[in-house]
Amino acid sequence: MEIIIQKTPDAGCLLGAKIMAKKVREKPDAVLGLATGRTPERLYGELVRMHREEGLDFSQVTTFNLDEYVGLSPDHPQSYRRFMNEHLFDHINIDLARTHVPAGDAADLQAECRAYEQRIAAAGGIDLQLLGLGRNGHIGFNEPTGSLRSRTWIKILSEQTLEDNSAVFGDMAAMPRHAISMGIGTIIDARQIVLLAFGPAKVRAVMDMIEGPLAAVCPGSALQQHPRATVVLDEASAGGLRYADHYRWVDSHKLAWQRYD
Repeated sequence: MEIIIQKTPDAGCLLGAKIMAKKVREKPDAVLGLATGRTPERLYGELVRMHREEGLDFSQVTTFNLDEYVGLSPDHPQSYRRFMNEHLFDHINIDLARTHVPAGDAADLQAECRAYEQRIAAAGGIDLQLLGLGRNGHIGFNEPTGSLRSRTWIKILSEQTLEDNSAVFGDMAAMPRHAISMGIGTIIDARQIVLLAFGPAKVRAVMDMIEGPLAAVCPGSALQQHPRATVVLDEASAGGLRYADHYRWVDSHKLAWQRYD
């Protein structure tokens, strides 16, 4: 893993946006895997700014979102399709036909999961996958103890995830208990991965992901085996890392072509 520690979450999001913009400029028809939630909102805002002020072109880009709640229609206020439209797609020149979010309201959820995998394969696979990290170490909605080789499927949300995400639904009782999510195997197939994790609440998950063993109890630890995974942290989330000074040293001594500036 490449570990980059930034001073603040805002700085981390700006760096994440630079990495994604670099990919789009290098490969205008890039296939991007996208995440939702509070963590990437600032990143998407920066991509919108780059589009408006710097001409960052998304016209040939294809996207696949990590997940969607089961039972929510695309226009539901808390659906991830609605989130993506409001925070990114409505503000850039992307073809909405090229944007893909699992259909949480599909009549046959199992068929939708298999079809989602097929759509990713038909697009040539994901060039760059954006991830967040749950407090229990989940990536996508792959909760602890799930298979590290799983594919897109229906996931049962943990109590921790329900607690963390319930605020936007008003209370936990109103929140769906299931989601369609890319599997860990699907995520690891991406050619490049960028994971953002910020704040003191993520300290334990970050420690387990980076310096703990490769283990299903911390799904994010699967990134230890990825050949090109970048983890962007802030000072707070990096607070428990034993080798934080080493990661800073490595980052400060990169060659010019290894930097994202």
